[in-house]
Amino acid sequence: MPIINRIAEFHTDMTEWRRDLHAHPELSMQEFRTSAMVQERLKSFGVDEIITGMATTGVVGVIRAGTSERAIGLRADMDALPIQEETGLDHASQNSGVMHACGHDGHTTMLLGAAKYLAETRNFDGTVYLVFQPAEEFEGGADAMVKDGLFSRCRMEMIFGLHNWPQSPEGTFLWRSGDVMAAVGWIDITITGKGSHGAFPHQGVDPVVVAATIVTALQTIVSRNMEPIQGGVVSIGHISGGDAYNILPERVVMKGTARWFRPQVGEIIEQGVHRLATGIAASFGAKAEVKFSRHAPATVNDEDATTIAVAAAETIAGIGKVKHMPMPTMGGEDFAYMLEAKQGAYLMLGGGRGKDEPLLHHPKYDFNDAILPVGSSWYSTLVERHLVRKG
Repeated sequence: MPIINRIAEFHTDMTEWRRDLHAHPELSMQEFRTSAMVQERLKSFGVDEIITGMATTGVVGVIRAGTSERAIGLRADMDALPIQEETGLDHASQNSGVMHACGHDGHTTMLLGAAKYLAETRNFDGTVYLVFQPAEEFEGGADAMVKDGLFSRCRMEMIFGLHNWPQSPEGTFLWRSGDVMAAVGWIDITITGKGSHGAFPHQGVDPVVVAATIVTALQTIVSRNMEPIQGGVVSIGHISGGDAYNILPERVVMKGTARWFRPQVGEIIEQGVHRLATGIAASFGAKAEVKFSRHAPATVNDEDATTIAVAAAETIAGIGKVKHMPMPTMGGEDFAYMLEAKQGAYLMLGGGRGKDEPLLHHPKYDFNDAILPVGSSWYSTLVERHLVRKG
């Protein structure tokens, strides 16, 4: 794998950074230790400027070389997930109930590796903005950074991002132009009935039965309320209520997610969730409070930027290991907000080590450290190819 030689030389250092981040995960908008570590590393690399304060814990490192006014942005996410780790590794999470189960520890490390290399070599002409974004999983960190002036303060031409993909072989790249990841919505439903003894259900209004009916009915939004050729999904991932064998609770809480690509599909799903949840609850004599929150729009790659991203990937991995994605994924990514505001592209980097590999958001998942120099080399190659030094 023809990674950049200098980056390969500090692969061990990057592994140590990544495992330190993995051992100290932080949830969205709580990445204070992570942010401080990133700033410390950037300072040690000798970057020209470190911008802080965007989206609370966001960090932007700035590296300049030559005389050109051209600029490029590179982005990585920093936050972890509310998952109890089950890897049993020496570098497992030390924060109970919090885990880097999506590989953001690896993404941050790959961008730090690129920062170290670019600050040392400066084999480009222009400015590089290294964007370390908080709160990708929740709280809309990308949207917050954009609103806090990311692109007005850091006047880049394009911005690029990368996500590890354990279901693809180690060191391969996946790409597509246009839709690459789905829009994301969060669903919160609170059902209030009337508590009673389980032996006398007629004396109450059972919110558990209401919840069960709503779960089933929500599946008809996609199957019966939209054109079959349009993509969408509605999933309930959490239901809680009651704590006894024989007591019907007063209240049940449901949480879930919706995914879609076309804006009109999002409207159909949001309206359907409200209509079905409130209507079904009322038909049982209960009440449903519904909140539908839009986390991120669809991630849409710009065609020209994608061409640039693919060329850099082919330089690192070879044409045979850079694959076109025939279909987008229903996974979501709030980098979409940056791509709405700025030309850019988002690729996947394979990290799979075998067919039994735990996938993203699994309590036994761990980022594959072997691909750290691959990602860093891709980021660095993007810069050197896009901001070519003259003469």
